[in-house]
Amino acid sequence: MSAPPPQPVRRTVRITVVLLFTAWLVDYADRLVINLALPSIGEEFDVGRGQQGLVVSAFFLAYALCQIPGGLLADRYGARRVMLWALLSWSVFTALTGFAWSFAVLLLMRFAFGAAEGVFPPASTKALVERTTPTERMGANGLIMSSNAVAGILTPLLVAPLIAVFGWRSAFFSTAALGVFVLVAIRMWLPAPLPRTELENRVTRRSGRSVLRQGVIWRFSAMMFGYSVIVWGFTTWIPSYLSEEYDISLATAGTLVAIPAVAATGAIIVGGRLADRLGGHHRKVIVPSMTAGALTLLFMAFAPSLTGFLVFSTLASIAVSLCYMPILAVPLSGLAAEDVGVGSGAIVFGGQVAGMVAPPVVGALADAFSFQVAFSSLVFGAAVVIVTALATPQDAASFRAATGASELPAPAKEPS
Repeated sequence: MSAPPPQPVRRTVRITVVLLFTAWLVDYADRLVINLALPSIGEEFDVGRGQQGLVVSAFFLAYALCQIPGGLLADRYGARRVMLWALLSWSVFTALTGFAWSFAVLLLMRFAFGAAEGVFPPASTKALVERTTPTERMGANGLIMSSNAVAGILTPLLVAPLIAVFGWRSAFFSTAALGVFVLVAIRMWLPAPLPRTELENRVTRRSGRSVLRQGVIWRFSAMMFGYSVIVWGFTTWIPSYLSEEYDISLATAGTLVAIPAVAATGAIIVGGRLADRLGGHHRKVIVPSMTAGALTLLFMAFAPSLTGFLVFSTLASIAVSLCYMPILAVPLSGLAAEDVGVGSGAIVFGGQVAGMVAPPVVGALADAFSFQVAFSSLVFGAAVVIVTALATPQDAASFRAATGASELPAPAKEPS
């Protein structure tokens, strides 16, 4: 049994987790605000669900395009500097969204906002890797990324009443202010990186282009694509679905959306712990979890009552969210520290392509057929995740072998 990390290391990890959790909480809340504002935006600018979905897609188009450049910037200029730039920029464009005077301007602002946020994930991942030990990395990342689910709980509860009273523009002004607060906190309190372990020093760095040419990286990216098809196809349209199918107010819909989000929070944390305990081996978690997720998504889509919809959507959220950290575990352990930015950017890129594609496709299916058909289509994402989980390396050593990364021999021990 390995000894616990020394106290300074644990303090560095704790502070890093708190700061990155807060940054991701604001990051995700900024994205979710648009889902709650869509009904009001559609009414003000007289656009249908398909066009409303384009507002979400404009963000994800820029967000996806900036993942890999963001990773390259983080590897070259440092994770902290790139994170601070991203926080400042996205806060500015969030505020400017509230001033949009036409649908075209709104699309432009969401695109700029997506570009600013797009460089953040790889920089954040690199910052985490530099400030954690390999044995606790995915558990720490699970805590950080549970912020997405927490934002899914808090954003509807806080923003829906705000929109109801002050209008949809006020929500963007409020979240922009939170971004500035996080910017100051990270600038003041983010700890310095930890010394690297002996094994991490032995993994040789590759060029950014060399990392991007590795097919195995793109298989992990495809896995993230399938996962995100489900997440964004579901979260974008659930407020509209509850409002139209059950005649529920936006504020009440926000409260109901928090139920599956609470379940997802715990599942993401558990998934991170499982990834650390299993040393990767993501298929052991992903195959059974995504199979259960596909089945519960179908039950959710055709649930005959609001209670049934909430029960099955909660079960689906648990099953799907368990898979998030296992998707990232092997690459973050197998990549050299200097390549984590570009490598993680390429993987997250797949998720953002899904965020760009899923909202308008699901919205168009809802317009052409029904929400039942639209939500059923999310099973496609589960199938992609399962197939790619079976076609990717299951531990860090296999990952390095698949990428052709060399590992320097361990230094010889001096005779005692």
